[in-house]
Amino acid sequence: MAILLGLASAIAFGVSDYLAGVLSRRLHFTLVGLISQVSATALAWASLPWTGGPRPATAALAWGALSGIGGGVGSLALYRGLGRGKMSVVGPLSSVGAAALPALAGIALGDRPSPLAIGGVLLALPAIWLVASSSGRPGGERAAGPSGVGDGLLAGAGFGLLFIGLARAGDGAGLWPVATGQLTALILLTVVVGVRLATTRPALPGGPRALLPPLLVGCLSVTATLLYFLATHSGLLTIVAVLASLYPGITVLLAWLLLGERITRVQRAGLALCAVAVVAIAAA
Repeated sequence: MAILLGLASAIAFGVSDYLAGVLSRRLHFTLVGLISQVSATALAWASLPWTGGPRPATAALAWGALSGIGGGVGSLALYRGLGRGKMSVVGPLSSVGAAALPALAGIALGDRPSPLAIGGVLLALPAIWLVASSSGRPGGERAAGPSGVGDGLLAGAGFGLLFIGLARAGDGAGLWPVATGQLTALILLTVVVGVRLATTRPALPGGPRALLPPLLVGCLSVTATLLYFLATHSGLLTIVAVLASLYPGITVLLAWLLLGERITRVQRAGLALCAVAVVAIAAA
């Protein structure tokens, strides 16, 4: 069951990230993040009467809030990178961090991974270099504009914190940690957008119908988070986090099919190494 939930989480994350990336090329990424976070928070809190569980412990809520900080930072970085960089660069880089950081956290908390798991984490380093170095045009000419490498790395760190926080919250508090995390992320994004509006005038949605796509992004995102949280109840953090971190495969596939993004040979090698690193961590 944990494997199915983890894979379902990856699919929901991947579709959500693709839609967010497309929207972030039309609207400012902070607005996409805030609007989507409104629907994500509303859906999470609306589910509490049925799945809230007993009165949550303070520690569980604290871990949930920490996961919300990671999710908020990760989403902003990812949406910015998807909007101005290449989806096939930003997504895979974020997945490596999201997979490797929980594994390292497990080691710090007493887990003793096999040499295969350690090798998977070490493989992530050259994978990042290959993906980053291939962000130019064929023939060695670098593309104009940002590549999204920095955004992908920051997003990976944020999502790694999200995964660790939700796993550490445990399963004795129902979905309270998820709801707390979503509310924390909403507060964070509200502050960021408020600062942005005070300094610039980003383009606003053109009407109520224009709000529907980012609201859909939020619904998919919180669904993916809920699936991941449930998966951690029946599976190991390392396994579930790695499975959920396969989401860029969906994002890259959609970008290739629908946007016609090209992938260079070096980048394909980097993506393949990313996949090997993820699979090695999961297999261990």
